[in-house]
Amino acid sequence: MPYIVTEPCIQCKYTNCAAVCPVDAFREGPNFLTIDPNECIDCDACVSECPVEAIFPDDEVPEKWEYYIELNERLAEQWEDRVINETKDALPNADEWATKENKLSELQEEW
Repeated sequence: MPYIVTEPCIQCKYTNCAAVCPVDAFREGPNFLTIDPNECIDCDACVSECPVEAIFPDDEVPEKWEYYIELNERLAEQWEDRVINETKDALPNADEWATKENKLSELQEEW
């Protein structure tokens, strides 16, 4: 049961979660993080580190964000060479974006 990064991460990209991952399962995109389901060991360390509460076990993802289960898998493969395992500055205006909803159209898949 891997963990899934969902919509609240878009345009925020806080990286506290990636820094605590013991197996380097996080992948970095331009304005979103994803978790490689093949690397995730279900340790739960990342969940409490996410300030926007964007990370869920795959069987607890809210229905409105179930699309992110497949999206995490696809983007993890696409960004396989973009492992992130350290804290970086959040995106500019991350605090403003943190409370916005319906951000999927803002997701950037290409660097």
